[in-house]
Amino acid sequence: FFFATNTMADFGLNVQKEECMQKDSRIWVAGHKGLVGSAIVNRLQAGGYTNVIIPEARIELTDFAACDAFFEKNKPEFVFLAAAKVGGILANDTYPADFIQINLMIQNNVIVCCHKHAVTKLLFLGSSCIYPKLAPQPMKEEHLLSGKLEPTNDAYAIAKIAGILMCKSYNRQHGTNYVAAMPTNLYGPGDNFNLKGSHVLPAMIRKFHEGKKANAPSIELWGSGTPMREFLYNEDLADGCVYLMNHFNATKEKEDEKVFVNIGVGHDISIKDLAMLVKKTVGYEGEIVWNTSMPDGTPRKLMDVSRLTSLGWVAKTSLEDGVAKAYQWFLDHQDDFRG
Repeated sequence: FFFATNTMADFGLNVQKEECMQKDSRIWVAGHKGLVGSAIVNRLQAGGYTNVIIPEARIELTDFAACDAFFEKNKPEFVFLAAAKVGGILANDTYPADFIQINLMIQNNVIVCCHKHAVTKLLFLGSSCIYPKLAPQPMKEEHLLSGKLEPTNDAYAIAKIAGILMCKSYNRQHGTNYVAAMPTNLYGPGDNFNLKGSHVLPAMIRKFHEGKKANAPSIELWGSGTPMREFLYNEDLADGCVYLMNHFNATKEKEDEKVFVNIGVGHDISIKDLAMLVKKTVGYEGEIVWNTSMPDGTPRKLMDVSRLTSLGWVAKTSLEDGVAKAYQWFLDHQDDFRG
């Protein structure tokens, strides 16, 4: 990787060349069994980090006492906060109270415990849905809180925005080193293929696969197919998160955008074109029927990844390769995948 120091100065980011984490640092990935957390654990272990804390039993992170006890016992030095309640349009629109309550509780408990137990550094994982529905494209970090949110997932978005503000506030008041990353739409091994709660890409994989098995003449997909979306392979995200933990530090400045960076690939694809790619990858030969009575969500969500690129990191996996890998994982885990 390279360090474009002039570009970094332009963005006013606090960056260090030497790695923050030592190979024997005590590292905890909250949400280590999820799509993001499992990929981060794998990336850390593959990178030679020998002290990744894997809890013996599930920690109820919405319970402060349980969270506090875990920190007291394990004393992590570096924390990746990847635990969250997540879902697609249907889940977000149907259970908004759950999404805001559970995510706020998880974030508050973990961040408070990080401060109480003197954690060296925290990386908080957010989402591209923090940006306004009609944000300029591509979306830059400074577009945060510049307009109204997409109403179908505003509860989740507000929770994630609160997490960013909490990191920034702790840095300003307590001198902590809490940073955040906002990934674009994710997919890959370990994804949720439950049609009632999954995101668009894994839902397509499952629908086309089941249509292929049943020799169905057509498959129904939601919306018009016109929205544009960006997709990042989860193993690429994990690599980016480890890179940010090692090199991107917090400041005590008041600007929200100084505490977080976007993580994405920097280009997008229409849902219709994505459907054709997944259809081809799976080998489904029927027709696609678009149910335009169902919501499209935000018209376009493309991340501006200039800041991340200036730090010297870029995603490596093409969408074609990533979809093929995700489908192979689905085939290998049909009996035990989530949903």
